[in-house]
Amino acid sequence: MTISQNHEQDHWARFKGRLRSNVGEDFYTSWFARMDLERIHDDCVHMTVPTKFLKSWIQAHYADRVLSCWQSEMPEVKRVELSVRTALRSPAPARDARATQDARRTEPGAAPARPATELRAVATAPVSASHDALGGSPLDPRLTFATFVTGRSNTLAHAAARQVAEGRRGDPVMFNPLYIHAGVGLGKTHLLQAVTWAGNSAGAAGERKVLYLTAEKFMYGFVAALKSQTALAFKEALRGIDVLVIDDLQFLQGKSTQSEFCHTLNALIDAGRQVVIAADRPPSDLESLDDRVRSRLAGGLVVEMASLGEELRLEILKSRVLAAKTHHAAFDVPAPVLDYLARTITHNGRDLEGAINRLLAHSKLNATAVTLEMAEREVRDLVRPMEPKRVKIEDIQRVVARQYNVSRSDLLSSRRTANVVRPRQVAMYLAKTLTLRSLPEIGRRFGGRDHTTVLHAVRKIEALVAKDISLSDEVELLKRQLQD
Repeated sequence: MTISQNHEQDHWARFKGRLRSNVGEDFYTSWFARMDLERIHDDCVHMTVPTKFLKSWIQAHYADRVLSCWQSEMPEVKRVELSVRTALRSPAPARDARATQDARRTEPGAAPARPATELRAVATAPVSASHDALGGSPLDPRLTFATFVTGRSNTLAHAAARQVAEGRRGDPVMFNPLYIHAGVGLGKTHLLQAVTWAGNSAGAAGERKVLYLTAEKFMYGFVAALKSQTALAFKEALRGIDVLVIDDLQFLQGKSTQSEFCHTLNALIDAGRQVVIAADRPPSDLESLDDRVRSRLAGGLVVEMASLGEELRLEILKSRVLAAKTHHAAFDVPAPVLDYLARTITHNGRDLEGAINRLLAHSKLNATAVTLEMAEREVRDLVRPMEPKRVKIEDIQRVVARQYNVSRSDLLSSRRTANVVRPRQVAMYLAKTLTLRSLPEIGRRFGGRDHTTVLHAVRKIEALVAKDISLSDEVELLKRQLQD
């Protein structure tokens, strides 16, 4: 079979259109955008790609689809051969050296590809330098294990993070992924950055590549790689990391980005690489993420960092005062002032640090000693009313089941008997009024029910409470039990 060059190009253009439709735009851009047609000879199509990795990946995962698309275009094709092109074999016309160099920057796997270079910089450059680029999110030099104050609410999270940080390449991975969740200002980011600093310290150089990314940075890197047609290099570099640290996972958005995160997560865990993740809620409450991702996250070690107790708040304040003395040696906070701050500033650790900074500024700039009266005046806006207890759907189900003498499994079951339907509706009503969970999420947590079922239950109990004093009292009693 002999085909003219013009006809070859026509077949090639139509084949690419078929393949793009078959695999989707994202996958086509990632894996096939740099594939070129070399020639069509007899019953075989010869194509080239720029890297050995790309060749082996396509042959292992897409060989049948590529052949099928060619046969849809040319039924006489029986085989497809893929080879790695060199400068001598490249079908592209010759270009000047500068243009060739620019083009290579956009080829998957070609060096130097921007995302790969920047991501791999974590292994060879100082952490502070490597995290300025796409290779990682900025790190705060203060957030190390040495400055992390431990207490009852964060001991387990701290111990797990230390174990991850002290691991060496080749060691078995015990907790994967390590998933830490807590409210704002309770130390999640401090621990994650401490893991990164420790992993990339001078003593650990050459051992493991540790990369710290916020979810926003991950999204930016992936989208930028897609736009510049360097997604393959981005994937290769990301999956070459020994310890991937992702912060604020709750902000991960976009179907294609979540899909890529899922593939990366699976690839790293299956390869025995460590993944550390932080978010403001447990995996089951990340409604925007795919079920497969939530399941994989929940399969590791999930640790909650609880609210800071008064003793821990006092220790944090003392450590911040010591750190402040490096800026103002004469700075001192009397014990009664520290006790007052620890007792009244209960929201999070950032408010505690903010309080010390205010006292430091007032003492240094006005050349006055810190007193209790001055502290009360300077931090009054940080003294917030106690927040209501965070109610969980599991707690609601447990308390309602006990009140109505049924089991939690009854509430999640499909049983429609009166002694189960009413408690289930009350539990759904309480879940909607006492939590921030959406109707679909509540339905999912009650045995996979539809959101319309939850809405019906909520409206039903609302109507009954308005006219049934006995039920109204029962619901108020349940609310008090859950919020105390």
